[in-house]
Amino acid sequence: MAEIKDPENTILMELKDGTVTIQLMPDVAPKHCQRMKELARAGAYDNVAFHRVIDGFMAQTGDVQHANMEKDYNPGRAGTGGSDLPDLPAEFSRIPHAR
Repeated sequence: MAEIKDPENTILMELKDGTVTIQLMPDVAPKHCQRMKELARAGAYDNVAFHRVIDGFMAQTGDVQHANMEKDYNPGRAGTGGSDLPDLPAEFSRIPHAR
């Protein structure tokens, strides 16, 4: 597991094959980091499926409305939903999403 340098801004995602450590960057995207922490702490991401996976490129998850595998899972809508919270403004940067 990766070293956790900032526990307040680190999310641990438990998958069947192990733990993924996600380092949030509140100095770059403060509103999105806060929202991810809020949803994670509320358990909103628990049991949410990866609805789009392209081998060697990317995997998408996070649809708390349609992709919960244990509650109201709708594979035809997975990836199109959101939470009940208001939309956030874009927080673009040139920093790459590094592995």
